[in-house]
Amino acid sequence: MFRIVCNSQKGGSGKSTVCRVLSVHAARLGFSVYLVDTDTQGTLTQWHEAREAEEPRRVELTRDVLGKGMNALAAQGADFVFVDTPPNASEHLDDVFELADLVLVPIKPTPDDLKAALVTVYRLKSLGVPFLFVITQAIQNTNITAQAIAALSHHGSVAETILVNRVAYPSAFTDGRTPQEIEPRAPAAREIASLWDNILSYLHTGTVETRSEARG
Repeated sequence: MFRIVCNSQKGGSGKSTVCRVLSVHAARLGFSVYLVDTDTQGTLTQWHEAREAEEPRRVELTRDVLGKGMNALAAQGADFVFVDTPPNASEHLDDVFELADLVLVPIKPTPDDLKAALVTVYRLKSLGVPFLFVITQAIQNTNITAQAIAALSHHGSVAETILVNRVAYPSAFTDGRTPQEIEPRAPAAREIASLWDNILSYLHTGTVETRSEARG
């Protein structure tokens, strides 16, 4: 089972968005997928409560039992657990990071968001936790996205696929769905599928796969 945590130190970076779209994509592919919301703002929880489809499932796990809860899900045959986290630099996040096989760091391509993301990255590097940058809410045909990717690449790996700023995301989230469920052939759906392929490939790199296998 792969444990995937989404974190950025800046609100509005797309943490919950990434959790939602990737978990739904994985579930639609037939994987057993669970969601955990550790952010007190409850964005992921509110979206899931508005959702009609059963998959992906959400479980209530407080931080003090998160590790045991994940182990129980693995024993039940879960394939993926996605964990949404609060946008802050709390030391308690270290415990969550250390449980992760991979931390996704969503980031809008702006200087302020870059600075905030690096706070997470420095922490992850000190803990030895694998991470991957994911560009979100990008504006098409602008230099700032390319500049952000170049800057981020000095600090770690960046997912090849970017999520463009599209109205399809908030429109779908309103009633607990995701863009690919509403328009499966639209650009947003294609981006999500491509991003999933990027992440799946990264999960099967040596460091991440070994970390996951060691947990069982």
